[in-house]
Amino acid sequence: MASSHHHHHPPHILIFPFMAKGHTIPLLHLAHLLFHRRIKLTIITTTGNRPFIANFLGWNSDDPNIIDLPFPSQIDGIPQGIESTDKLPSISLFTQFAIATKFMQPHFEQAHSASSQMSQPSWTLESANKFGIPRLSFHGMNNYSGAVGHQVFVNGLFSGPESDDDLITVTGFPWIKITRNDYDEPFNQRVPTGPHLDLVIKSTIAAANSYGLISNTFYELVVDYLNRESKPKVLCVGPLCLAEPQPPMVEARVHQPQPKWMEWLDQNLAQERSVVYVAFGSQAEISRQQLEEISKGLEESQVSFLWVVRKNDDETNVVVKELEERVGERGMIVREWVDQIEILKHESVKGFVSHCGWNSVLESICWKVPILAWPMMAEQHLNARMVVEEIKIGLRVETCDGSVRGFVKADGLKKMVKELMEGEKGKEVRMKVEEIGEGAKKAMAEGGSSWRTLNELIDNLQSLRNGSDLKS
Repeated sequence: MASSHHHHHPPHILIFPFMAKGHTIPLLHLAHLLFHRRIKLTIITTTGNRPFIANFLGWNSDDPNIIDLPFPSQIDGIPQGIESTDKLPSISLFTQFAIATKFMQPHFEQAHSASSQMSQPSWTLESANKFGIPRLSFHGMNNYSGAVGHQVFVNGLFSGPESDDDLITVTGFPWIKITRNDYDEPFNQRVPTGPHLDLVIKSTIAAANSYGLISNTFYELVVDYLNRESKPKVLCVGPLCLAEPQPPMVEARVHQPQPKWMEWLDQNLAQERSVVYVAFGSQAEISRQQLEEISKGLEESQVSFLWVVRKNDDETNVVVKELEERVGERGMIVREWVDQIEILKHESVKGFVSHCGWNSVLESICWKVPILAWPMMAEQHLNARMVVEEIKIGLRVETCDGSVRGFVKADGLKKMVKELMEGEKGKEVRMKVEEIGEGAKKAMAEGGSSWRTLNELIDNLQSLRNGSDLKS
């Protein structure tokens, strides 16, 4: 650590994650890194999210360094008590949920006591400016997606093609080709409009006017993206999933009984069977028809599989129960929360059928597990292009009509699972993910690019604090 980290008055950092697991978890990994650098931390959350955060950090549930804010009630379409996007009845309610966080601003300002912030909601910029606090925006997407999106919208690339599946050359990155179908509404429209777009614009402006933009990636992975024109400069401090947990968290895990899925993975390892891990994140909405094809494809692949199913409705339960009965011990279906990192670390796991959420991509890289990309929503289609076409650590699932959003039949899934686990292309991407995984570990190790960037950021905040009247 740089010498300034030993000062008597290090910067006090307040972390305010957006209420979604995909945003919260990497920021809590960042909290581990800051904690080990002797940085004073305060976490802002809501009452409903407090237990998850305290458990993840290994802190007591009543720790005074976790501050609760009341989440607004009586939001149209959002049932009372839902305070995280993974609990929403439908992801179509995301925009209303995100806009509702604005009503937390007065409570947030009452709770302010930190001298710098790492935060997500765009309105925190207003609050930070009001109190003279430097705001650091956390960039949950990868730099590739951000840079491609910037070129698409600045240059109006979606105004031309007739078909949603026509390939478009990306201005500034001529080797990258995308389609309109790589984006969700309203961003795939010729003239995008609507409240979701307004929300993204506000967030983008807030990020551009922040003190810094923290990105959960490492420079060696995406050297040439985003910092060409980015304001402020992007600070790559990841992959944050490689942050070592605090001792209390390690001890808590040691004393917990081993979950059934871990026992099953151990059995597969003992029998020298390779496992493909299947998970589509906490927010993907998959139809009954598509679930049935997944079920059939996994069964017919003859590959051992661990499938995490988030949805717990009658239709889903019928499909997966029938699959369990047909495949016996060759497959395991888990319906509760799992520690994805522990699964990807396991020696028996040799492939990952993934929605390509950025956290999942990074975790695959760090534990050197090649991906079968099956993007569902948000920027996942761009992540999938990066995984398959740019850094070549995975293959793409085969849709029945060849389009990026096409239906996946059992035969297509079976074919690509077998290719990933046993084929020549699977061997190629396995070698590539080994190489990039080593680069990730070097970036986070002492003296690596991400290690240096975080230390430099702390030094800069220290200097800023010592040279100003910021409150502590």
